[in-house]
Amino acid sequence: MIHLSFYWRFFGALSSSFLQFTEEKLGQAEKTELDTHLENLISRADNTKNWTEKIFRQTEVLLQPNPSARIEEFFYEKLDKKVPSRITNGELLGQYMLEASRDFGPETPYGSTLSTVGEYQRRLGGAEREFLLTSSMNFLTPLRNFLEGDWRTISKEKRLLENRRLDLDICKARLKKAKQAEAKAAAAPDFQETRPRNYVLSASASALLSEEVDKAEHELRIAQTEFDRQAEVTRLLLEGISSTHLNHLRCLHEFAEAQAKYYAQCHQFMLELQKELNGASVAAAPSSSSTASSSAAAPRPDSVAIEDMILPATGTRKARVLYDYDAHDSSELSLLADEVITVYTVPGMDPDWLVGEKGNQKGKVPVTYLELLS
Repeated sequence: MIHLSFYWRFFGALSSSFLQFTEEKLGQAEKTELDTHLENLISRADNTKNWTEKIFRQTEVLLQPNPSARIEEFFYEKLDKKVPSRITNGELLGQYMLEASRDFGPETPYGSTLSTVGEYQRRLGGAEREFLLTSSMNFLTPLRNFLEGDWRTISKEKRLLENRRLDLDICKARLKKAKQAEAKAAAAPDFQETRPRNYVLSASASALLSEEVDKAEHELRIAQTEFDRQAEVTRLLLEGISSTHLNHLRCLHEFAEAQAKYYAQCHQFMLELQKELNGASVAAAPSSSSTASSSAAAPRPDSVAIEDMILPATGTRKARVLYDYDAHDSSELSLLADEVITVYTVPGMDPDWLVGEKGNQKGKVPVTYLELLS
């Protein structure tokens, strides 16, 4: 019987709360409004949660675009297991290039270039790994801790505050009905019955109504006290959102610094790679020139063979740049792929080089980087 009475009271309170909530939504019951400061704190906390969740999810996508890998990492975290180390795409590409270089022969031009590019791809992959690890620890982890820790506590206290508010409004409605019933009974006494028994019944009914009013007032005082206490607890938690913003600000700075460091490393690696490739191309230019001179292939209609590149000192031609070229000293001219320049030769000049002009700039340019236009 004890268990039955407990469940009866529980479902009775639940139905009363549901009825109060429904009548409030329909505008048929009064609702206790929270003070403006508390309402602003709740709104600010909700915005913080929503935007933090969006930033967290999108940062996960940025750091790990593969959804299957993100799901795998999620299950490892839920099982409190260490996420296995995963090779980055850059490292994998570098590994394939290095293996291909060994297969083709590192002494060949293609194999040598594969080895060089593969090594730099491996370095890029290592820089990416470091960036992912740093960003996950310094940025993603604090955001996740807020969503799964602090925000769950705040949500729990907010729900409890809403329940206390519903209980308070139920008590207010109950007191209002009890007072209305007492006032109605006092305003319309039964004077038609003169027998003593009816006077006793009337006095008993008045006493019951008065007792009901006293009980309702007592319950209202308890509900008001519990509501005020819960409102204060919730307010203190919500004011802690300011500290959360400061913590997330620090984490955001660390994320930006890690990102800047990563991109700076990538830029430096690519500059070094470009310099190595350009040096290798210049070293291979004489052999490429002699190979092309001995080739029996017919030239394209809009270009001429390499043996025809030796021009008289007074003759000038237009040439299209095939590849980017960085000048190694002040006597050379830097080139950009696809730009058109004017070229000519001078007596006694190395046949693998021409003099190039573009605008006010002039300098030597390698023949193998040009396509002479007819």
